[in-house]
Amino acid sequence: MSRGVGIVGTGNMGGGMAQRLLSQGWVVHVHDKSVPTQQALQLAGAHCCDSPAAVAQAADTVIVCVIDAAQVQQVFDGANGLLAGLKTGQTVIMCPTIAPAQTEDFASQLQAIGVHMVDAPMSGGPIRAANGSMSLMLAASEDVLAAQHELLKTLSNQCVFISHRIGDGARVKLVNNLLAGINLVGACEAMVLAEKMGLDKEVALSLIERSSGQNWIGTDRLRRVFAGDTTIGSHMRLLAKDTRLAMESAQQVGFDGWLGGPAAKAFAQACEQGMTDMDDSKMLEFIRHHTLLQ
Repeated sequence: MSRGVGIVGTGNMGGGMAQRLLSQGWVVHVHDKSVPTQQALQLAGAHCCDSPAAVAQAADTVIVCVIDAAQVQQVFDGANGLLAGLKTGQTVIMCPTIAPAQTEDFASQLQAIGVHMVDAPMSGGPIRAANGSMSLMLAASEDVLAAQHELLKTLSNQCVFISHRIGDGARVKLVNNLLAGINLVGACEAMVLAEKMGLDKEVALSLIERSSGQNWIGTDRLRRVFAGDTTIGSHMRLLAKDTRLAMESAQQVGFDGWLGGPAAKAFAQACEQGMTDMDDSKMLEFIRHHTLLQ
């Protein structure tokens, strides 16, 4: 009998995945540094664990859903870390957006103790994580993916197989998020121009949504701003990190594009202006009031 699924990191996306699994009848074990976050999931039926090691000991498969590589290493290390609790034959599903080389390094650390890894970056936001419609970008060996098929399909009806090479999930996620960053900056810039030209912003956005300028992230963020929604769905620092990693990857393969660099600078400078922990829809406000520095 399955011991269920463990999730380490139950913030926006990890919490959404926990809700999804619980709604589908899965046994879910969770650990997060935030006690209120754990308690909320406990009320929903999750089993709370006091460490990553305890999650590994309680579950068959462990999902790691933290922000960056430094946090992943913190989850892995120490007497109460994930590596201390895992047993040969278990599988870790790695969801953070990190550099491909970092993904490969974590896979090597797991392989050294006989544990499998699925490179599985995600996209779509917490609402889609909770309803099972987020995207998962999957890279792992064929047998590991087959063994995790039921779990992955429960988590997402948008599972995309990338390759059997660990690190390719991370690579395609950086490509996706670079374009998301470019699209968001572009949508906000166009909207500021519309405002300065004296256009009604609602009318302008409605036209864009029906025309060639439409993009999902622009519609999602701008609609929330116009509705006065102050919910933090995705922190500015995340696209700052992801666009920076994408540009580092571009440099490593000798590619110098036209739009990625300025988009990455926009997110970096927004963070420098105190927007790090704000929702990334604040990019509209940043572009209204700041000139991008060269």
